Amino acid sequence: MAETKTTKKTAKKAEEVKTIQQLREDLVAKTADQLQNKRANAAGELVNPRVITATRKEIARLNTAIRAAELAEKESK
Repeated sequence: MAETKTTKKTAKKAEEVKTIQQLREDLVAKTADQLQNKRANAAGELVNPRVITATRKEIARLNTAIRAAELAEKESK
């Protein structure tokens, strides 16, 4: 019989710990990138429009990380 492989999805470990301020700076940069990509797409200059989706997801991840860090900071007080 053929053996089946079972895989478990686990959360990725943080490679580096960032402060809330650093996360917010990254968020501002990603938001600017997204705006630039949207403009390039509208002008027909963007080669890969999937970049817009990837950037949107990165922004969502940053917002989630900021919120989690804020809640963790609030609980520690």
